[in-house]
Amino acid sequence: MNYTIFDTPILKTIMHWLALLFFHATGWRAEGEKPDFKRYVLIAAPHTSNWDFVYTLLVAFILKIKIHMMGKKELLRPPFGPILRWLGVIPIDRSRSNNTVASMVKAFEEHDELAMVIPPSGTRKKVIYWKSGFYHIARGAKIPIIMGYIDYRRRAGGLGPCIVPTGDIEADMVLIRSFYAGVTGKYPEKSVQAPVVNLPIPG
Repeated sequence: MNYTIFDTPILKTIMHWLALLFFHATGWRAEGEKPDFKRYVLIAAPHTSNWDFVYTLLVAFILKIKIHMMGKKELLRPPFGPILRWLGVIPIDRSRSNNTVASMVKAFEEHDELAMVIPPSGTRKKVIYWKSGFYHIARGAKIPIIMGYIDYRRRAGGLGPCIVPTGDIEADMVLIRSFYAGVTGKYPEKSVQAPVVNLPIPG
């Protein structure tokens, strides 16, 4: 994985305090604690705005979590590509779902510590289904899924419960749905009101 802002001791400390100051000034709060797990998939939902990326970074700084995020490869081109990589974004090819899952599973196997933020909707546009890649990555790498959120109604962002994938994706999604039912995105009309996973992948 690339060297990121989270690997810069002085700067990440400065960003921790700046993030706290920003949240205090704007009436936001960070919830939850840094997970005890060293490797996990972190759901980022709902994902309806570019501001989600900003608030996710702020929460990570406040909770002192080193995160990486998946982003479409087109975003990693110059001039902003190097900056986004430094912020922890790694490129993915959305046209090759199976390859993405296999690549991420391999990445987890090769790293002792890795927190990967994945927005299951895959886009800021209105969607009907969540993509199931996040689940298959966690299942394949034998790691937990932590429910991250940015709730604009409550002006709060943070980490919720943890779920260990059982292989029964439909049953596991019942638990995940129950948590996100009360979380409001910046543009609620774009959110999946009861997130259901569109089930292609293994193979």
